[in-house]
Amino acid sequence: MYHKENQNMEISPYNTSKKKTHMKKLNHQNNNFIVQEASTIDMMHTSSSNNHQTSSDSSETCHHDQDGKWSSKLLKECAIAISNRDSSKIHHLLWMLNELSSPYGDIDQKLASYFLQALFSKATQSGQKCYKTLSSIAHKNHSFDSSRKLILKFQEVSPWTTFGHVASNGAILEALEGEKKLHIIDISNTLCTQWPTLLEALATRNDETPHLKLTIVVTNNISSVIVMKEVGQRMEKFARLMGVPFELNVISGLKHLRELTKERLGVQEDEAIALNCVGALRRVEVEERENLIQFFKSLNPRVVTFVEEEGDFISNDFVKCFEECLKFYTIYFDMLEESFAPTSNEKLMLERECSRSIVRVLACDHEFDDNDDDEDGGDDCEKREKGTQWFERLKNEFSPSGFSDDVVDDVKALLKRYQSGWSLIVPQGDDNQKGIYLKWKEEVVVWASTWKP
Repeated sequence: MYHKENQNMEISPYNTSKKKTHMKKLNHQNNNFIVQEASTIDMMHTSSSNNHQTSSDSSETCHHDQDGKWSSKLLKECAIAISNRDSSKIHHLLWMLNELSSPYGDIDQKLASYFLQALFSKATQSGQKCYKTLSSIAHKNHSFDSSRKLILKFQEVSPWTTFGHVASNGAILEALEGEKKLHIIDISNTLCTQWPTLLEALATRNDETPHLKLTIVVTNNISSVIVMKEVGQRMEKFARLMGVPFELNVISGLKHLRELTKERLGVQEDEAIALNCVGALRRVEVEERENLIQFFKSLNPRVVTFVEEEGDFISNDFVKCFEECLKFYTIYFDMLEESFAPTSNEKLMLERECSRSIVRVLACDHEFDDNDDDEDGGDDCEKREKGTQWFERLKNEFSPSGFSDDVVDDVKALLKRYQSGWSLIVPQGDDNQKGIYLKWKEEVVVWASTWKP
């Protein structure tokens, strides 16, 4: 039988065994999502014994693939079949993937499990329904304590997020040095985990400690909306402990970042403004990004720090977008596998969080209605772009300034705290202003850059 989800995030012992029975319900991703469209694609039943035998033979071949990449091969074949509307092949491949996948197995089985849900949703045109179901489950399972523990544990074992924090903080501190009134506008999904170290740095400056106003723009990220009140209280308490004059403003309830205005952000003429964007603009529809960057320029910031994960999910070609998405999450799952203990609760939670993003990218063809009451509507499109693509967008409004040697040294020192496999790419020559890259093994995973008007 397939594993059922325990919504309290407890992990049952890892078990990859499966009974090869023909079921007419999908229980993938352990979210109790019952397939309503079983009549469209009956993925657990084949119409002839010949097809069954072929699937069984293929399954055995996949289990003995010496390269350990059977999931990638089958998933890509299924994406192509869906693109070609080859219903017979879709039936066969979805059934096979369901037989082989498991969210509790090795990386291949996990990728097959999470991408299978997106492929099935795409084939049955049920992506938005599935996405809302996953969002509802995530909404019920999030609390401040669980979110905090998950984030801190992830930062402890991996520099995936702390890389951008250290680089951005260094650039902000240098750009605002000597200023008396600082205003940092934080448009990110970091839940303020970036700012304690910056507060410490301000508290130990040689000159007079400046007044810091921190404006947090909460996009429609479920965990952000729930935990920001608690986060704000802790930030204010920490600022008092550090002796930094501090003011915190939280802007929530936005459907789109385009709703932001200078007045709503509380921008004052006597403030030195820093704009911090970490993992936020990928949630903005592609056609809206140029206008949003132009709005950022109108704020007249002293510095803009920009961090995004390296992926290219904007192609209208489904197969190409699928391949890029699969490549990104293959790297991410490999990193999680080597960073956490095999039976880590945190690892399983992080893997499950990917399921929503994968469904959103691959199975939701249209933006949710602005009038939709869903908690995760609006700016949540997950359309990632690579650093080179973002660079071309940003340079139309800002000038790249690059990171100083001191900031680069700080990032290098950070990476030494983690296991081997992480490295830093600092472009040289004419490209030295184009930002820096975090690499996991041989793959670039995060891009960080800094900009001035």
